[in-house]
Amino acid sequence: MLDDAGLLKRERIIGSAQGAVVKLADGREMINLCANNYLGLANHPAVLEAAHAALERYGYGVASVRFICGTQSVHRELEERLAAYLGMEDAILYSSCFDANGGLFETLLGKRTP
Repeated sequence: MLDDAGLLKRERIIGSAQGAVVKLADGREMINLCANNYLGLANHPAVLEAAHAALERYGYGVASVRFICGTQSVHRELEERLAAYLGMEDAILYSSCFDANGGLFETLLGKRTP
Protein backbone atom coordinates (compact mmCIF):
# COMPACT_ATOMS: atom_id res chain seq x y z
CA MET A 1 0.00 0.00 0.00
CA LEU A 2 2.74 2.49 0.92
CA ASP A 3 4.78 1.34 -2.06
CA ASP A 4 1.84 1.92 -4.41
CA ALA A 5 1.40 5.44 -2.99
CA GLY A 6 5.11 6.21 -3.43
CA LEU A 7 5.53 6.59 0.34
CA LEU A 8 7.69 3.58 1.15
CA LYS A 9 11.21 4.56 2.16
CA ARG A 10 13.74 1.85 1.62
CA GLU A 11 16.86 2.08 3.72
CA ARG A 12 20.13 2.31 1.81
CA ILE A 13 22.89 0.42 3.56
CA ILE A 14 26.18 2.31 3.28
CA GLY A 15 29.28 0.14 3.17
CA SER A 16 31.92 2.87 3.08
CA ALA A 17 33.00 5.94 5.00
CA GLN A 18 30.85 9.06 4.72
CA GLY A 19 31.67 11.42 1.90
CA ALA A 20 30.24 13.25 -1.09
CA VAL A 21 30.09 9.86 -2.80
CA VAL A 22 29.45 6.70 -0.80
CA LYS A 23 29.57 3.05 -1.74
CA LEU A 24 26.46 1.10 -0.86
CA ALA A 25 26.67 -2.38 0.67
CA ASP A 26 25.57 -3.84 -2.67
CA GLY A 27 28.57 -2.20 -4.39
CA ARG A 28 26.77 0.66 -6.12
CA GLU A 29 28.07 4.20 -5.66
CA MET A 30 25.79 7.11 -4.98
CA ILE A 31 26.10 10.84 -4.46
CA ASN A 32 25.34 11.63 -0.83
CA LEU A 33 23.55 14.98 -0.53
CA CYS A 34 22.08 14.43 2.92
CA ALA A 35 25.01 13.96 5.31
CA ASN A 36 25.88 16.38 8.11
CA ASN A 37 29.44 16.40 6.78
CA TYR A 38 29.00 19.95 5.46
CA LEU A 39 32.69 20.81 5.34
CA GLY A 40 33.77 17.41 4.07
CA LEU A 41 36.02 16.84 7.08
CA ALA A 42 34.66 13.47 8.25
CA ASN A 43 37.53 11.62 6.58
CA HIS A 44 40.15 14.38 6.49
CA PRO A 45 43.57 12.95 7.46
CA ALA A 46 44.08 15.51 10.27
CA VAL A 47 40.66 14.71 11.76
CA LEU A 48 41.33 10.96 11.58
CA GLU A 49 44.76 11.45 13.18
CA ALA A 50 43.24 13.50 16.02
CA ALA A 51 40.53 10.89 16.52
CA HIS A 52 43.13 8.10 16.78
CA ALA A 53 45.14 10.14 19.29
CA ALA A 54 42.00 10.81 21.35
CA LEU A 55 41.13 7.08 21.34
CA GLU A 56 44.62 6.27 22.60
CA ARG A 57 44.44 8.88 25.37
CA TYR A 58 40.80 8.75 26.49
CA GLY A 59 39.44 5.46 25.20
CA TYR A 60 36.06 5.29 23.54
CA GLY A 61 34.10 7.77 25.63
CA VAL A 62 33.08 7.67 29.27
CA ALA A 63 30.56 4.83 28.82
CA SER A 64 27.70 6.93 30.16
CA VAL A 65 26.55 10.50 30.65
CA ARG A 66 28.82 12.88 32.53
CA PHE A 67 26.35 13.18 35.42
CA ILE A 68 26.93 9.49 36.18
CA CYS A 69 30.55 8.87 35.10
CA GLY A 70 32.05 12.31 35.40
CA THR A 71 33.43 14.81 32.93
CA GLN A 72 36.61 14.13 30.99
CA SER A 73 39.29 16.80 31.09
CA VAL A 74 39.09 17.32 27.33
CA HIS A 75 35.39 18.24 27.60
CA ARG A 76 36.03 20.70 30.42
CA GLU A 77 38.92 22.24 28.49
CA LEU A 78 36.67 22.77 25.46
CA GLU A 79 33.95 24.33 27.64
CA GLU A 80 36.45 26.74 29.18
CA ARG A 81 37.83 27.72 25.77
CA LEU A 82 34.33 28.23 24.35
CA ALA A 83 33.30 30.36 27.31
CA ALA A 84 36.43 32.50 26.97
CA TYR A 85 35.90 32.89 23.23
CA LEU A 86 32.28 33.95 23.74
CA GLY A 87 33.14 36.20 26.69
CA MET A 88 30.94 34.17 29.01
CA GLU A 89 31.45 33.00 32.56
CA ASP A 90 31.09 29.33 31.62
CA ALA A 91 29.76 26.95 28.97
CA ILE A 92 28.39 23.42 28.98
CA LEU A 93 28.57 20.79 26.26
CA TYR A 94 25.64 18.51 25.56
CA SER A 95 26.06 15.11 23.96
CA SER A 96 22.91 15.44 21.86
CA CYS A 97 20.39 17.98 20.64
CA PHE A 98 17.83 16.23 22.85
CA ASP A 99 19.92 17.02 25.94
CA ALA A 100 20.62 20.56 24.74
CA ASN A 101 16.90 21.24 24.35
CA GLY A 102 16.33 20.04 27.91
CA GLY A 103 19.07 22.33 29.20
CA LEU A 104 17.79 25.28 27.18
CA PHE A 105 14.21 25.04 28.36
CA GLU A 106 15.30 24.63 31.99
CA THR A 107 17.07 27.98 31.75
CA LEU A 108 14.23 29.77 29.94
CA LEU A 109 11.28 28.40 31.84
CA GLY A 110 10.71 28.75 35.56
CA LYS A 111 8.67 26.81 38.08
CA ARG A 112 5.70 29.06 37.42
CA THR A 113 5.75 28.69 33.64
CA PRO A 114 2.50 26.99 32.60
